[in-house]
Amino acid sequence: MNWPHPALRTVAAEVPEITTEVRAIWAEMIAAMDAMPGVGLAAPQLGIGLRLAVVDASDKRGQTIRMANPSILHASVELREHQEASPNFPGVAAVISRPRAVTVRFMNEDGIWDRTELVGLWATSVQHQIDHLNGKMYFDHLSRVKRDMLIKKARKIAG
Repeated sequence: MNWPHPALRTVAAEVPEITTEVRAIWAEMIAAMDAMPGVGLAAPQLGIGLRLAVVDASDKRGQTIRMANPSILHASVELREHQEASPNFPGVAAVISRPRAVTVRFMNEDGIWDRTELVGLWATSVQHQIDHLNGKMYFDHLSRVKRDMLIKKARKIAG
């Protein structure tokens, strides 16, 4: 499903509890993320309107953090620039500046509210995924001129 699909602009629904179905969705998301390969994925990217995300910025893989209803409790003042892209918006990428470190609260795979501190690529990825859960794309962080140029380039590539 590619942008501008409406699912990518829709705020995802809260997950009330962790069920067998939620665990199956996470497994599907991890398989899709690893196949890309990517460092994170949000359920809306697969057309699933739930506040579910997975993040794995490890070198070896297999360190995936499964999150339901993630939210940022604290973000560092120090920023980090990283070239971001999305499989839903193929062929283009842009350098985005985001907080270098974040504290994230989420419901874990055991259905317990948890929090973790993420730094660097892990922090960038979780912020990118939370944007997806809120119906935003990474290019929404660009100036209007840069965003319009990126969209024009993506449309040209798509043919």
